[in-house]
Amino acid sequence: MNSKTAQKWDTKYAQATLNTQANPSFVLKEHSRLLPFNGQALELASGLGGNARFLAQCGLKTHAWDISDSALTVLNNWASLNQLPITPLLTDLEQMILPYQQFDVIVVSRYLDRNQFKAIEEALKPNGLLFYQTFLAPVQDNAPQNPNFYIQPNEFNQAWSKLQTLVYGEGWLNSENATQENPSKHRYAWYIGRKK
Repeated sequence: MNSKTAQKWDTKYAQATLNTQANPSFVLKEHSRLLPFNGQALELASGLGGNARFLAQCGLKTHAWDISDSALTVLNNWASLNQLPITPLLTDLEQMILPYQQFDVIVVSRYLDRNQFKAIEEALKPNGLLFYQTFLAPVQDNAPQNPNFYIQPNEFNQAWSKLQTLVYGEGWLNSENATQENPSKHRYAWYIGRKK
């Protein structure tokens, strides 16, 4: 596991508590009607699990994978307290091998590793859904400064050979952790695809 990356994210989440805000992404919340009534879901790079919490509340058995032990501890405690089916897994996504055709739903938010695209497709069951939302190029203030962490306009539509595009959008959205005291907007691209 990349201990430097793990340490960075553990530091970010060190002060997180059960009351720390963890919201689902726009693309998931806005299009939740597409979710199946049951099945297996995965949130990759979950952090405090805003998407995982939402998926579990919608009745899905949810897996939350992240490199931060601090974030997953908070999420696990929250899931236990609320008696929701969330299974956290501490993992380095760059070294993780996704299981074949295991998930009905995969959600990725504010994380981009193009090397994982094929593995994400393969991890979806037939008719499985991918919800993906991340920063849209060019590099923005108060967001990652590495240009590799930004999707290019229309790149999502060309990235997934085994998925049928159901939803695609680009634009300004409130950040998932925005508050009334600290409103924060970023340019995002969002995508929903169904495995053919």
